[in-house]
Amino acid sequence: MKILIADDEAPLLRFLSRGLSAEGYQCVEESTLHNLITRIRQESPSIAVLDRMFGDEDSVELLPTIKAMPNAPMVLLLTAVDDVKERVNGLTLGADDYLCKPFDFDELLARITALKRRAGAATVDDSLTVGPLQIDKDSRIVTLCGDELSLTKLEYDTLYYFAENAEKVLSRERILSRVWKSHSDPLTNVVDVYISRLRQKLNANDSISIETLRGNGYRLTVK
Repeated sequence: MKILIADDEAPLLRFLSRGLSAEGYQCVEESTLHNLITRIRQESPSIAVLDRMFGDEDSVELLPTIKAMPNAPMVLLLTAVDDVKERVNGLTLGADDYLCKPFDFDELLARITALKRRAGAATVDDSLTVGPLQIDKDSRIVTLCGDELSLTKLEYDTLYYFAENAEKVLSRERILSRVWKSHSDPLTNVVDVYISRLRQKLNANDSISIETLRGNGYRLTVK
């Protein structure tokens, strides 16, 4: 599971990132508030751990924008101010949980585990997310960093197969068999043609790409 951690205190940011990474989470760090929305769109985290205050700026003001995103992350706010009105305000604007500083790391882990359970209970398995790429299985809508991609049926089917097998090497034979339902000559260039088209459409984002592994096949990779 990917967690985005946003805090302007570098020591705390590093501590949380190291600790959560040691627990098996994929962590993304952000130290500024002005870049937060862009990073969430790019990374598509399941959970965002946000410090409440970045200098004079309040991250709570961004909660409505964050929660309006497709597949918005669960948000855990960290705050040094233990004030009931402030907590109520943050929760009303979209935060899913609050944790007051100073806190014990075990409590942070427990709250993240609880958010995972809530997210799992609230989410229907109708979408597939790979980095900034999101695929809605029911509507067949594909978005990259929140922007919808225009795909033909075979482009969609090919990309979906890659997304299902992200970071795995897929041979031409497997792609032909799965997408085209065909056992035709693996030397045909139809697979290359469609992969070339997909690369052009994924080119807007350099964090995800389809690699060619000569003699082996292709692989969808998130950087």
